[in-house]
Amino acid sequence: MVWTAGFARPQAGDDHAVARSLGPSTTAAAPAAVRAARPGWRDPRLWIGIAIVAICVVGGARLLASADDTVQVWAVATDQPAGATLASDDLVAHRVRFADAGDLSGYFRVGDQLPDHASLVRAVGAGELLPRGAVGAPGAGGLLQLPIAVDPAAVPSSVGPGSAVDVYVVGRAAHRAADPAPVLSDVSVVAVVPGGALDGSTELTLGVPEQAVTAYFARLTALTDPVVTLVGRPG
Repeated sequence: MVWTAGFARPQAGDDHAVARSLGPSTTAAAPAAVRAARPGWRDPRLWIGIAIVAICVVGGARLLASADDTVQVWAVATDQPAGATLASDDLVAHRVRFADAGDLSGYFRVGDQLPDHASLVRAVGAGELLPRGAVGAPGAGGLLQLPIAVDPAAVPSSVGPGSAVDVYVVGRAAHRAADPAPVLSDVSVVAVVPGGALDGSTELTLGVPEQAVTAYFARLTALTDPVVTLVGRPG
């Protein structure tokens, strides 16, 4: 083979030089990894998430509150005998669920106002819910329980266990229709049973002093056709 003038025959060690003359490798470099940026406080997605969490918390709290059907009622902290005068230190609040909503009316709720210097007409044990029928006027200890039957129309709708009432016994005859004096004055209602009597009358149990029981039956037997009427006292 003949070489022309001006060209040098490449040597074995010139392979690397030839490669360098071809320029840099054409292989593309791998892109750098990009880290996800944390959203700033101006990102609307952040505020939407906070609003959703707040709505869930408030909604859950209201749902739990609506599902709680318990009520707070007063209970006696220690054993109390009949005639004891109750003070605030003698009572504790208990949260109770009543199977029958009507049963609640027989007890004092925490929001109810107790009569001033409330006295027990019967003994109440420690931890026992305070019945309205066990509370009477001061000095009511040792009272007798007097059962009476009264026409429902002659019993105020507001009268219930724990109420204070006056009891009038008058005759139906015209000349005995008006008797201004109550035979029983400011006595405590222990229990009320609407329609409890055989004739449909309302049965009431009253806490009455022993001498007043005698006066009641004396008035009752003195009249041919007696009519018993209750008058509620504000309390």
